[in-house]
Amino acid sequence: MTPPNAASEVSAEGLTIALAQLEIEAGHVEANVDRALEAVERAADHGMDLVALPELFNVGYFAFDCYARDAEPITGETATRLQKAAADHEIAVLAGTIVEDLAATDAVDTPAEEGLANTAVLFDADGTRQLVYRKHHLFGYESAESKLLVPGERLETATIGGVTVGVTTCYDLRFPELYRRLVDAGAELILVPSAWPYPRIEHWQTLSRARAIENQCYVATINGAGEFEDATLLGRSTVYDPWGVTLASSGDGPALVTATVDPEAVADVRAEFPALRDRRL
Repeated sequence: MTPPNAASEVSAEGLTIALAQLEIEAGHVEANVDRALEAVERAADHGMDLVALPELFNVGYFAFDCYARDAEPITGETATRLQKAAADHEIAVLAGTIVEDLAATDAVDTPAEEGLANTAVLFDADGTRQLVYRKHHLFGYESAESKLLVPGERLETATIGGVTVGVTTCYDLRFPELYRRLVDAGAELILVPSAWPYPRIEHWQTLSRARAIENQCYVATINGAGEFEDATLLGRSTVYDPWGVTLASSGDGPALVTATVDPEAVADVRAEFPALRDRRL
């Protein structure tokens, strides 16, 4: 077992996280990845333990015509550069998400032999891959995502700095049963990389807060910024605590949103108001 370095150990105050709300240009992968790498470095310079990136930060969610062209395996250039950045800067990184070419990924890790997936990869502070999450619920409303991609099957958690972390993606917010499964697996923090557009601000904020309240855990939503041909991302990346209180949030432009996750607060809330204990299955 590799001993944890200083960046991967949770401090007495908790796990410090940064949500990198990036400006995303449709189809401009190199420029988008450069911005992501700059955000990782900036978060590390601020002393953060973990930095999370938005949904399809490299290609742009609404750049549907670019999905096939810019798809990569999870060992491809984009993920590899972020894995190296995690190790170089001693900070955990949620690379997340990219369009994954399943046929080019090790078959052990894939839900299908071929096709494309909307995939997040979580690296710890020494660059070790800890978690892979492929978006379970693919958006069909005025979106080509459900036609172009295949849904994920696996749902797992990882421990980062003493905090149990789960991942979902954007549209998944509308399906609360997915979050119950993560809580049953011990999740204390759920990261939600997203590409949520105007005008559905109320849905974005209400669903995210509800997932935190009903599961009594931290929920951190990482949205993008920028305009596409048919949509504008609304930003507003936010960290909610286990009571649903907003700890930190942004506007709709590029930003680095920071907050501290305290696993003891999760235990305290669940003990004080034991709603999860009263579930009837």
